[in-house]
Amino acid sequence: MKTILKAALFGASLCTLMGSSALAQNATFVLGSREVGAPSYNPIKATRLNAANTFIYDRMVIQDADQSFHGQLATSWEAAADGMSWTFKLRPNVKFHDGEPFNAQTIVWWVPKFKGTENAFMTDAIDKVEVVDDLTVRFVMKTPDPNMLFNMASTFMGIPSPKAFDALGDRYGVAGAVGTGPFKLESFTVGQQTVLVRNDAYNSASALSANKGPAKIARLTIREIAEDSTAFLELKTGGVDMLMSVPTDFLPRLSAERGTKVMTLPGTEVYYMPLNTSVDPFTEIKVREAVAFAVNQKEILDSLFGGVGAVANTFLISGLAESKVDPKLMISYDPSRSRKALDEAGWVAGPDGIRARGGVKLQVKLWTQNGTEFKRVTEVIQAQLKAVGISADITIFDAATITAQYRRRTEHQLAVRVYSWANADILDWFHSGKRLGHPNHAMWNDPKSEELNEKAMKGSRTWDERVTNFRAYHEHLLSQFVFAPIYQPVQNFAFSEARLSMPAVIRGTRLQGQTVVDIEVKK
Repeated sequence: MKTILKAALFGASLCTLMGSSALAQNATFVLGSREVGAPSYNPIKATRLNAANTFIYDRMVIQDADQSFHGQLATSWEAAADGMSWTFKLRPNVKFHDGEPFNAQTIVWWVPKFKGTENAFMTDAIDKVEVVDDLTVRFVMKTPDPNMLFNMASTFMGIPSPKAFDALGDRYGVAGAVGTGPFKLESFTVGQQTVLVRNDAYNSASALSANKGPAKIARLTIREIAEDSTAFLELKTGGVDMLMSVPTDFLPRLSAERGTKVMTLPGTEVYYMPLNTSVDPFTEIKVREAVAFAVNQKEILDSLFGGVGAVANTFLISGLAESKVDPKLMISYDPSRSRKALDEAGWVAGPDGIRARGGVKLQVKLWTQNGTEFKRVTEVIQAQLKAVGISADITIFDAATITAQYRRRTEHQLAVRVYSWANADILDWFHSGKRLGHPNHAMWNDPKSEELNEKAMKGSRTWDERVTNFRAYHEHLLSQFVFAPIYQPVQNFAFSEARLSMPAVIRGTRLQGQTVVDIEVKK
């Protein structure tokens, strides 16, 4: 009897230890509030993806913070001298999560899938894909594309399993998502959470990861919390282990929390305010000019973000060569110029300070989305507009709803937005006449812009030519005041030191899959 009892107790203890060990390998992260509501993990067709996309999918190449490129599913590459072909060597012995092989035929299937999607511009210059051998492909180009490596490193270029993609059809990305990345998708509830499990066969880590094998986390829950204050409380009380993005105004509170560590990466984001140029009063360039110069970027940087980050005076992050425009075209706070532009447009200040013309007040709709930072920035801009005589009514939407509203095209007038991208082709994304409504929230459709856009996107043979062409396009957009630049954040994330061990150096342009494979759960 005693022997049986001892065996039972030993077995119970063993199960407890095994359960504790399994639990120790589990972690819960929270996406940044700006990424809440991404509707799919379909990298080919999506226009919005969250950071967990890089946990499921690998890309051909990956970019480091210094703008250098490193192989992931490709091991090496070479461009022809005339730019009319690119040859990629592929990593051997890689399998998708469903057991299907990754090889040259995968690339032959993959590239044409972008045709007709909103991401087609990244592969438009490729005429065809030739198989050299099972692990070598050649892209034969229609025109040179000096931006090829950046495109291949984009999160939208995660490579899905052809078998799973074709089988699931329109349900792909929600009902299932199959890549070669360090984690497999177990479940996805849009706007709530994603559950991932480790890919024990993972062998495609890039040079940006110290760990070349499977991730150290066995099960990873990615939660979506729209309110930054709620996410902060979850980290503080131990409900989650990491906040993948932290608003700058939370940094003092997080720094004061024992056991919580904050890390910072260079920023790739810009806050900006698109002006809907298709509706009154923003069909008038003078009114757009007035709004652009009414925004006090320095006040927003200092009062809301404690001086962390930088002001934005153009549409592009300041690290890009294409952002180095003629200083006369940079947009910086100038209330005198703002008021003068409104005077010239015939808008006269009334007794309450709000301007009017022809008996109609200068009252506009100002949209934003939920999240502490969005709300606070929008409220400050509302006050800054009022100071020059523009009354702005704020409406707050959730991330999914606001996108649907933009697609209606004429419902909005002003909006506070943010994007994350480290390449000048974001100008095409947000200002091309082919994408009116969303993502071209400014509804900008101008013949000269389209000409400059086409030259920048397709008429550049070398990188230097591309920089010159995109700078010209950028300068024209600035001269037309189709947006008001606001702020350039840095990237902050916070984690529980009791729960997670982070690599000493974070490589890459963002906190993504290449870092997550190196994160270890302590207990």
